[in-house]
Amino acid sequence: MSLEQREPAGAYRHTRKKVDVKDLPASNIVFLLDVSGSMSDENKLPLVKQAFRALVAQLRAQDKVAIVVYAGAAGLVLPATSGEHKTRIPDALDKLSAGGSTAGGQGIELAYKVAVENFVKGGNNRVILATDGDFNVGSSSDADMQRLIESKKESGVFLSVLGFGMGNYKDNKLETLADKGDGNYAYIDNFEEARRIFVTEFGGTLFTIAKDVKLQVEFNPKLVAAYRLIGYENRALNDEDFNNDKKDAGDMGSGHTVTALYEVVPVGTPMAAGQVDPLKYQQYITGPGATSGEVLTVKVRYKKPDGNKSMLLSKVLNSSSQPIDNAPADFRMAAAVAEFGMLLRDSEFKANASYGQVINMAAGAKVQTRKVTGPNSFNWQRRPPCCTRMWQKQNKQIFHQEDKLTREAATRPLLLLKQHVFCSRFANKVVF
Repeated sequence: MSLEQREPAGAYRHTRKKVDVKDLPASNIVFLLDVSGSMSDENKLPLVKQAFRALVAQLRAQDKVAIVVYAGAAGLVLPATSGEHKTRIPDALDKLSAGGSTAGGQGIELAYKVAVENFVKGGNNRVILATDGDFNVGSSSDADMQRLIESKKESGVFLSVLGFGMGNYKDNKLETLADKGDGNYAYIDNFEEARRIFVTEFGGTLFTIAKDVKLQVEFNPKLVAAYRLIGYENRALNDEDFNNDKKDAGDMGSGHTVTALYEVVPVGTPMAAGQVDPLKYQQYITGPGATSGEVLTVKVRYKKPDGNKSMLLSKVLNSSSQPIDNAPADFRMAAAVAEFGMLLRDSEFKANASYGQVINMAAGAKVQTRKVTGPNSFNWQRRPPCCTRMWQKQNKQIFHQEDKLTREAATRPLLLLKQHVFCSRFANKVVF
């Protein structure tokens, strides 16, 4: 586990060392697949099958996979099968078809039961749920699903949640399931994204290296007049929760990175209207570090996957600054995506942000491509500029029409972009 400051001040990344695939522990995986009627679209169950075939190709002989499906009821399609059977598992996937209502609660119950029955001590025990989140039979409310998942995670089985489709897609529900199940969450809109999750980032997607990861930053009031965390609205914790090991937080996989972006106003810099008046009866009481040139102290707490007591990392950042054009490429890419998100939401903090500026910054951030050999190679960092241009094109076409803008058309570009942001890897998404 490492902690690295990325210039300019205001960005921190938290990285877990990548573990070689051959050194990863044996896996006990249960595919939990939604085959209800709402999954019949081409970008749902058919894409699920493609995605899971890519995952099966990565499995080793010591890994095993079972398949549980649910629609009006839940059933076991394939008992635990060794990963060396590269045709048996895909054959079981190919026989699936969509139809019926959605008894998600029953499916989760059965999937965890199968996972516990085949539990590998010291291994990677995980349920991978693929759905659009449209549960409508049995336990279906957010509270019901949350309680169900919380009751199951004590078994030592982790949960990965993969979202598919548009329209009736239940984004918040799926993220809640992943959070409460000590797992991760991703949205898959095409096969390229499936390759990224199951091939390029295979270890990070399936192997939890640290759980309940929390990050806390303290700014020096002698140097920083105000600050704002960009995004993470649905990941915020109270100050006292940082040291509370009973408070659930995000998990990180092998090789995953978390980047936190802050907007910082240095002391002496004019601020926009609406700032808080100076206090009349109180003043800041600063410690010895306030005059040392330190800008901030960042702390990270995390637990081992099988642990209950957190460990602490801490690092101090001293005062320094530089133009953003001189910042590392990954910082500029993250900043471009954050700016794009603020534009999509018409954020009150967007100032002079523009789509052109987003494209220029993202295109100029020549992030080193992860090298993947063979037919699965792809250049993932090129997608954010493409998505931005897509939004610009849709923006011009749609908003000049008299027809009402549909929710699907409005949200699709953001959903496409979410998966390519390394601002957040707690749940594979960032909220602007």
